[in-house]
Amino acid sequence: MLARAPHSLRAQVARTRVAPSARFVHGHGEYHHLPFEWPGKKRLSFGIKLTAFLVTGFSIPFAAAKFQLNKSAAT
Repeated sequence: MLARAPHSLRAQVARTRVAPSARFVHGHGEYHHLPFEWPGKKRLSFGIKLTAFLVTGFSIPFAAAKFQLNKSAAT
């Protein structure tokens, strides 16, 4: 629609500035993209726990498939 609009309308839209959204203002400073505080001195512990959590979640479908294949081969 904007491509067919007159040049003056396109220029006006290009000049219009959008105010920052209020949803990014939380009252505690800058915006953080993580829903939790990043651990300061516990980085190694956090990394180990996160890796274990992600590896476990990723490996469950493969373990289930292996179990089902072994179960069907036994009968």
